[in-house]
Amino acid sequence: MADKNKVTVRIAGNEYVICGEESQEYIQKVALFVDRKLQEITRKNHLLSTSMASVLASVNLADEVFRLNEKFNSAKNELEQLKKKYQELQDESARLRNENQRLKDRETQLQIELSRREAELKEVRNTINTISGKPKE
Repeated sequence: MADKNKVTVRIAGNEYVICGEESQEYIQKVALFVDRKLQEITRKNHLLSTSMASVLASVNLADEVFRLNEKFNSAKNELEQLKKKYQELQDESARLRNENQRLKDRETQLQIELSRREAELKEVRNTINTISGKPKE
């Protein structure tokens, strides 16, 4: 288990000791974020007590969490749809490659058949020419 860090932070003019597994820098960063949110709220309404401003900041932060969660879930769903579409396209690509190979094989067979028939035709013409006394082609 990771070591716990104890960090003293200042939020809304009061010092708090926060314990956590995160780095001291991270804990300070979070505390600074919360402090700035409280300052933002108290600047807009000087009459709010620290506890009232804290509740409003908590509501604002909860709102942000919910919105980000919705965005995250939406992005996750979109990613799943894209993965599914990607798999469908890969399957289609493999099918088309197989079909292309089958058609190339068929073309090769037909080319061989054509060459064989042309040779037969030439032989028949030569035979006809020999019988009729015309020179060979």
